[in-house]
This record gives sequence, C-alpha cells and structure tokens, in this order.
Amino acid sequence: MRDLNTPSGERPLPVLGQGTWGMGETASARADEVAALRHGLDLGLGLIDTAEMYGSGGSEEVVGEAIRGRRDKVFLVSKVLPHNADRSGTVAACERSLRRLGTDHLDLYLLHWRGGHPLEETLEAFAELRDAGKIGAFGVSNLDTDDMRELRSVPGGEECATDQILYNLTRRGPEFDLLPWCREHGIPVMAYSPIEQGRLLGDEVLGRIAEEHEASPAQVALAWILTDRNLCAIPKASRVEHVEANRAALDLRLTSDDLRALDERFPAPTGKVPLEIL
Repeated sequence: MRDLNTPSGERPLPVLGQGTWGMGETASARADEVAALRHGLDLGLGLIDTAEMYGSGGSEEVVGEAIRGRRDKVFLVSKVLPHNADRSGTVAACERSLRRLGTDHLDLYLLHWRGGHPLEETLEAFAELRDAGKIGAFGVSNLDTDDMRELRSVPGGEECATDQILYNLTRRGPEFDLLPWCREHGIPVMAYSPIEQGRLLGDEVLGRIAEEHEASPAQVALAWILTDRNLCAIPKASRVEHVEANRAALDLRLTSDDLRALDERFPAPTGKVPLEIL
C-alpha cells in the first residue's frame, strides 16, 4: 500500500481506503457492512472514513464494531458537522464520535464542510483535541481553493492534513486550481464518491478499457484517480466482493492510451469550476 505524507508529519495517508457513507442506516444490513469492513482490513485497506452525520452516528457504530480488537490496524477518520464546529462543540462532537467508535483517539478529524463558525475556533478545538491525544491530525472536507487559502492564513492552518472532496472522472473541476494548490502546499487530497455512486459504471469507454484489462469499470475509475500521486480514494463497499474488487484496483496500471481515451471522454476543465458536493 502506497502512502501519502501529510504536512503535520503524523501517520501518512494510505492511498486506498474504505468509505462508509450510507452505512449504519439499516439494521438488516449491519452484519454485511461489518463483514465488508473487516474483510477490507484483512486485505490491507486500513483507512476507514466515517462521520457523525452518516446515519446520525450509525455509521460510526458499525465502524466501531468492525474495528474492535483491531484498532492498531486502522487509520481512522471522522468528521464534525459545521453547526457543531465552534470550540466547545467540536470537542464535544469528537468525544461523542469516540464513544460510538469504541476508541480513545482518531487518526484524523475533519471539518465536514464550511459553516458559520470561524475557522479559528475550529482549529483551536482541533489543537486542544490533539494536545489531549484524542486526534492525531486534523483536516477539512469540501473546502474550495479560496477557503483553503483562508484556512492556511489561520494560526495552525498550515498543518491541515487533507482536503476531502468530491472527485471522479465526471467531477474534474478541482483539477483547474484546487488540486494544483494542494499539491503546491503539500496537502494530499482524499477523493470521495470516486465512481460517482455507481453512475459511471455503464459508460461505454470505461467499459471498453476495463475489458481490455480484464477488470471492471469501477476498478478503472479508481485506478485513474490513483495515477495522481497526491490523491487517495475512499470508495464505499458494503459487500465483501466489492471490497475485493476495490483492492484489486491498486494493481491495475492504465496505459497512456487509456488515459488519453478517458481525457477525450471526460475532458479536464478549461476554467474555474465551483467545487461540487454530494
């Protein structure tokens, strides 16, 4: 598993992990969700991303069950909702997440998106949590380039470990300015919904390339993201077979012809595109 270094110097980010958006919402699915996450750990997919918002805490409970007894194998990420992200609210939200997850610390804690509380307050809370050993590093999610510039101007903002954003073949807007800015400042980017919640899978060009590699369209879409050495991806997989397919994407090497075909089918932006959010 290749890793990405972060500005804070804490644990590096694995380039491929497991997303949990949508987990913890249905009791009947819980056993399959836990089994999928555990199988991912068996395959070396130690990065697990969750959030207090997902399933109103249900996702964190699923993750907590999946990692029980295996916490040392996990790079654990969760997020604070913007309306909780003042200084005291961030600390309280983190402590609630830790209880649901059954652990005493997160490896990475993110502001889920920009809200009404000043970034200074959120960063003060992140520093407090880090000093208390409750988080290893902090980052953000869904922040565009101007917000990232503002974050970096706040004391401590230069230690932001990642910006988690919507990015895939159909959502290439960040390539115009956000990805280059993050690369310039040594901030790795975490791509969520890397296969556009499955909507990419029926594309003809993607399918042709997949067939040539004896792979699946989802694996091609993941491999495309991982060609950027400053990106990691967190696809969701709630079934064991999907986890295995995601892991296999690490071994897929796209050719220059493949990349040209994908660029023609999914053109890169030629101007600023506001950051999209799902």
